[in-house]
Amino acid sequence: MRRADRLFDIIQSLRRANGPMTAAALADKLEVTARTIYRDIAALQASHVPIEGAPGLGYVLRRGFDLPPLMFTADEADAIAIGVRLLRRLRDPKLQEAAESVLAKLADVVPGPLQPHLVAAPVYVSDGSAAEPAGIDLAELRRAVHQTRKLAIDYADEEGRQTRRTIWPLAMVYYVDVTLIGAWCELRQDFRHFRVDRVLSSNVLDERFPADDGKLMAKWLALPKS
Repeated sequence: MRRADRLFDIIQSLRRANGPMTAAALADKLEVTARTIYRDIAALQASHVPIEGAPGLGYVLRRGFDLPPLMFTADEADAIAIGVRLLRRLRDPKLQEAAESVLAKLADVVPGPLQPHLVAAPVYVSDGSAAEPAGIDLAELRRAVHQTRKLAIDYADEEGRQTRRTIWPLAMVYYVDVTLIGAWCELRQDFRHFRVDRVLSSNVLDERFPADDGKLMAKWLALPKS
């Protein structure tokens, strides 16, 4: 969790609490150490967030303090609500969980009249027909993309022929009901796209691939994406 997200969650946890919250309770909720919470509380207090208390006794947020409300137009609120619901089609549970968390955070800080636009939007988005990938963890795949780590996969093409490949995952490619990995393939020595539902097994390797200051990504982006 990024520190900015954690600081936000500390404020929200204290705002919702019925009484003082100890650093241990906050640490357990946010899955960090109590020492980290002490540092975060000190940073918030230094930023003039009115948190009162002491180690061992617990902390409270002084009444009347809240984060400034975020202002969205009705169309912007609808866009957020629909976007979160569209993520169900990607069959990525961690991404969906993160999207729901974002929605909950936004609903906490928007003005009251806008809250129904987010949490009870009058829209329906179908779940789609994409198969849930069984041979690859999409959260691990996204981390491999961010960390420029090579990926070993067993892959079956549309005719069922299987190959073992080591690829450099550059990007996730999302279509309506198909998710692809945009990658450099060591076997073919060229760019290739792999459907996640055809990955039979996968393993993120410790070895990193050269990002080449974004030049490799630029070459991939220049490819036709039809």
